[in-house]
Amino acid sequence: MADKLLIIMVNTDPKNPSELGAPFFQATVAAAMEYEVEVIMTGRAGELAKKGVAENLFVQEGSTKSVYDFIKDAHEAGAHFKVCTPTLDLWGNDLIPEIEETVGGAYVIGQAMDDDTVTFTY
Repeated sequence: MADKLLIIMVNTDPKNPSELGAPFFQATVAAAMEYEVEVIMTGRAGELAKKGVAENLFVQEGSTKSVYDFIKDAHEAGAHFKVCTPTLDLWGNDLIPEIEETVGGAYVIGQAMDDDTVTFTY
């Protein structure tokens, strides 16, 4: 059985905030279940790593819990957050403090191909 969950956020668009709760909630649950969890943000979803973006997005209209609150919950539960290098070219390098590392495509492929890893993409 795999002991690591890799969540790759590449297609999730911050312009559709209702899509943003599930990946972070699943990261929180998996980390609370003591699985190793990595969330890698790249492409359009990489914008969520930029300070000021996730703080102003809400999964539901009228909610007081921002997407950034979901990110913080997952991080506090033990999930590790990384951003792909090309994302910095798109959105800049003023990143939220939960981003622990910048990684390249080879890292993402290597992790996704590992037999002990289950990969979810959003």
